Amino acid sequence: MRLGLALGYWGRGPDPRHLELAQEAERLGYDSVWTAESWGSDAFTPLTWIAAHTSRIRLGTAIAQMAARSPTTTAMHALTLDHLSGGRVMLGLGLSGPQVVEGWYGRPFPRSPLTATREYVDVVRQVLRREGPVETDGRFHAHPYRGEDATGLGKPLKPITHPLRAGLPILLGAEGPKNIAQTTRIADGWLPLYWSPTRTDAYEASLTDLPEDFVIAPMTRVTVCDDVAEGLLPVKAMLGFYIGGMGHAKRNFHADLMARMGYADEARRVQELFLAGRREEAVLAVPDAFADEISLVGPRGRIAERLELWRKGPVTDLLVLAPDPHTLRILAELNS
Repeated sequence: MRLGLALGYWGRGPDPRHLELAQEAERLGYDSVWTAESWGSDAFTPLTWIAAHTSRIRLGTAIAQMAARSPTTTAMHALTLDHLSGGRVMLGLGLSGPQVVEGWYGRPFPRSPLTATREYVDVVRQVLRREGPVETDGRFHAHPYRGEDATGLGKPLKPITHPLRAGLPILLGAEGPKNIAQTTRIADGWLPLYWSPTRTDAYEASLTDLPEDFVIAPMTRVTVCDDVAEGLLPVKAMLGFYIGGMGHAKRNFHADLMARMGYADEARRVQELFLAGRREEAVLAVPDAFADEISLVGPRGRIAERLELWRKGPVTDLLVLAPDPHTLRILAELNS
């Protein structure tokens, strides 16, 4: 199981520790470093900065939001950075949810998310293969554009720049069972939001007949500490925000996922408290058991024991949310 460093997205401003952490991860032999975006910092600019200050570690987006860019624009970002970094890019993509897509990007959330994802990936792959002009007559992505307001002058084009790798890896952030199953057919890997090594049956039906070398790369917070309950508080804070605030009361993919993993009543309670403005209570309502099984928290010995559960399953890459170089070093030692 390879290790990756997950840096997430910025909060109020850039985190001055991120570059240091990425460089330390490379020194320790981590395979990859990943950036994200939500409705603030973008995923590609910090990754480019890291690329300029590292030499070996692979560079991934976990995730770049599809609504933020047309698929050809995303392909341009990926092929450009792949050239500049010497072929180190992995393109992680995700739809996000209606709240962000319509509220932040000002675009309609697709009524057929699987179709929209499939079309998006197809266009990106056409650009990267550069076998001919990009052409598709999709429901959500048409090249050239042929809408009622089109000039009719659109011309099929292929990229001026020759991509460094036609097979640049594409991974998808997928949560629903059908979306995960489609991911195994159209992508090179899957970026699970929550992964419990003791509940792999939650995904089993979607992960049949996996292609060879298919990547499964969940993200997990790692905290080396003596007090497990205290160490779980940041995990619970993250869960409270995603389950309670990253979506609508009637449509929240994160809450749905928690429910499918055996915590339906708890997910509903967290959502109710968060949406009622009782955010601290929402965080405390997240079960310690759920926060614990999707993270690695506690003394070194406890983390070593629980890490074995992750290594025994289908996970190929563990993307680590770690707050300091010391934690990165301990995990590298335990995984060696």
